Amino acid sequence: MARKSLIARENKRKRMVEKYAELRKELKEKGDYEALQKLPKNSSPVRLHNRCLMTGRPRGYYRKFGISRLQFREMALRGEIPGIKKSSW
Repeated sequence: MARKSLIARENKRKRMVEKYAELRKELKEKGDYEALQKLPKNSSPVRLHNRCLMTGRPRGYYRKFGISRLQFREMALRGEIPGIKKSSW
């Protein structure tokens, strides 16, 4: 499980990106790059990093499910993900 501070930092970045999204869009359309530079660094969507919703793990993330590969496997084995079952042949 990731440290709580890392998860909190990522959530803070998400809120900041949402807050400044409209302003960033307007400034980009105008071509006012000096004003864009004055915005907070964390308001840029490029700085976001996908993390597992359950554990906060930054690697092995499946976008379709929003969780890491480890949580995906555990949930699939327990039958908590509809339509997913362990393959065998």
